[in-house]
Amino acid sequence: MRRSKVRLVDEMRRFPLAARILLGLIAGLLVGTALRGADATLRDGAVAVAEPIGGVWLDALRMTVIPLVFSLIVTGVASAADAARAGRFTGRVIAIFAALLFFGGLVAAGLTPLLLQLWPVPAEAGAALRAGLAPGTAAPEIASAGQFLRSFIPANPVQAAAETAVAPLVVFGLLFGFAATRIEPDLRDRITGAFRAIGQAMLVLVGGVLWLAPFGVFALALVVGARVGIGAAGVLVQYVVVVSAVMTAAILLLYPLAVVFGRVGLLRFLRAGAPAQAVALSTQSSLATLPAMLTAAERSGVSERVRDLVLPLAVSVFRYASVPANLAVVIYLAALYGIELGPVELLVGAAVAAVANLAGVGLPAQVSFFAIIGPVCLALGVPLELLPLLLAVETVPDIFRTVGNVTADLVVAQTSTRFEPAPEAGLEAAPAVTGPLPPGSGTV
Repeated sequence: MRRSKVRLVDEMRRFPLAARILLGLIAGLLVGTALRGADATLRDGAVAVAEPIGGVWLDALRMTVIPLVFSLIVTGVASAADAARAGRFTGRVIAIFAALLFFGGLVAAGLTPLLLQLWPVPAEAGAALRAGLAPGTAAPEIASAGQFLRSFIPANPVQAAAETAVAPLVVFGLLFGFAATRIEPDLRDRITGAFRAIGQAMLVLVGGVLWLAPFGVFALALVVGARVGIGAAGVLVQYVVVVSAVMTAAILLLYPLAVVFGRVGLLRFLRAGAPAQAVALSTQSSLATLPAMLTAAERSGVSERVRDLVLPLAVSVFRYASVPANLAVVIYLAALYGIELGPVELLVGAAVAAVANLAGVGLPAQVSFFAIIGPVCLALGVPLELLPLLLAVETVPDIFRTVGNVTADLVVAQTSTRFEPAPEAGLEAAPAVTGPLPPGSGTV
């Protein structure tokens, strides 16, 4: 009997967290929908129990966002700065990373609103879904463009953190991280070491909260199912289709960049990269795809010394696909809440998503989903209550994230050949890939 219990626990541990969360969502919606036809006393009693459970779990997850994001941004900036200081060539590669991140944000900022105009969020379903988790919640007001831009410089960073004003806090973290790279190495190492320790501690805390995610999502979905019914599933399907479509466009737009800036034939690049993309599709891990990426870069004409530097560096600090995917999630959430995001807000959202991307390198998909999307939501005034339900159906979009990351890494390697120094100049050694890199994360 004891051995059977041990085997059962081991099997539960092996069962992917994403699948358990999805099961929690489905079970919650089905139970909640069944309660709609039950006695009102039973239904109201079940909702009265489930609602605070889901709310407490969501609050526990939300409390980790500020310290986790700030600490990881500081250490991420320091790591990127160290890589850039390794030499002029590496600095140019880092510049390509930054340009592609912002490009991906622009793709999502331009395409997602267009898709939602062609296929609007069902008004009744959206209103019911919002009411299912936060009855009576009004859409937050967006400040004027002048107030919005001015709010990016925090007069009091501590107050900004206390008020979860993420946009100014991200700016402060970015500036603080750059400033830390300009001081004496010993002092810089103390600062980055302290924030790295804080980040690791917060990751342990987030891991514990996410271990309870199937139960938290079940409670939240039960409340939605009891108040809305199974019709909420239609909104989740639309979400998956819209985000996947944005990711597909963000990936396809990489090919002209490879042809124009990488000076490679389209068919050659397609044939070289296809095997690596297939590995990414099956493993959902950029790190696991690295050997296939090295082979693909060789077949597309990238020299050994360039690919041996650029691709490990890209796996370490670059995640192109996360920016368009995460911004598309926030724009979809804004549409659900009836929040209109103007051009200024969309550009700011793209910038915040690109900077916050530093906070998610090497993190498991479920952790980075909140660590990166949460700050963008808070920066644009978009509520977080529906994020856990979207996380439950993130498996399909996460596949597109990994394929997009791998494709972008190959584009960067191809483009970097234009800046390759003469053979006698040599190149810097590639930095080691560090950080938590679990298989199947799809975020690394």
